[in-house]
Amino acid sequence: MKYKRQNNFKSSSNIFGRIWFSMRMFLFNVLSFGPLPAHIAFIMDGNRRYSKKHNSKEDTGHNAGFSSLISTLQYCYELGVKYVTVYAFSIDNFKRKPDEVRSLMNLLKEKIDELLEETSVINKYDIRVNFWGELNLLTEPVRLAAKKAMTVTGKNTGPVLSVCVAYTSTHEILHAVQESCANVNKMLAERYSNECINSAEGLVSVADLEQHLYSGSCPEPDIVVRTSGETRLSNFLLWQTPYCHLQNPGALWPEFSLWHLVWSILQYQRAYSSLQERRMRSKKTY
Repeated sequence: MKYKRQNNFKSSSNIFGRIWFSMRMFLFNVLSFGPLPAHIAFIMDGNRRYSKKHNSKEDTGHNAGFSSLISTLQYCYELGVKYVTVYAFSIDNFKRKPDEVRSLMNLLKEKIDELLEETSVINKYDIRVNFWGELNLLTEPVRLAAKKAMTVTGKNTGPVLSVCVAYTSTHEILHAVQESCANVNKMLAERYSNECINSAEGLVSVADLEQHLYSGSCPEPDIVVRTSGETRLSNFLLWQTPYCHLQNPGALWPEFSLWHLVWSILQYQRAYSSLQERRMRSKKTY
């Protein structure tokens, strides 16, 4: 009798899953009549507030936030969004209490490992994973897990997930400037081997800098979503987001749902013409 009830439950779950999938596909087909974003970036804000709201441990909010991330990734890729970037851990977060940072590092390692499991969304959609940031600041287990994820998924040809850890836009821009100057100095030294080259000043272009940003292989975000109602970018993709559409839903990140995502895309479609016009004007100035 118990076995029969379990089978009935599984059957009901499968039916509900198929109905829910069909509803999503119908909704996404409707959205596809308008312009769709190629790249959505998320500032996943509100995990700790979610824990406090539910009077639970901090890990509860972070685990719920990871579940929200997996669901959001699936919705984005079903919709045809090619690039998703998430802000997971700022360099400034290292200023938190040591016990909290240690706990977050352990949790990050655990979640990276989960992403590589055979049944994960990564394998389902053949996703290529990037980690952007000062990875040398991470604990060794997290750093090795991140490098393993990039290696394992490096040849995947599906969508691209970029995870910003130990990251700030300030450090990213500084890194791009340093790499660009080093490349120019190397080129000049090879060309004029008998002369002293002291500086690459005036020889580094905007294109050089953009090529050496962590995001150099990705298009600029079309939408940036910051949950919990905050309107700050908090040092996230400052170079790449002058003409993107900023969304600030009041939901905490673990509460972020399909409907919040759909609303963000509808708002983007509404502003699309204006955003494109500004992008075109900007290109003409270079």
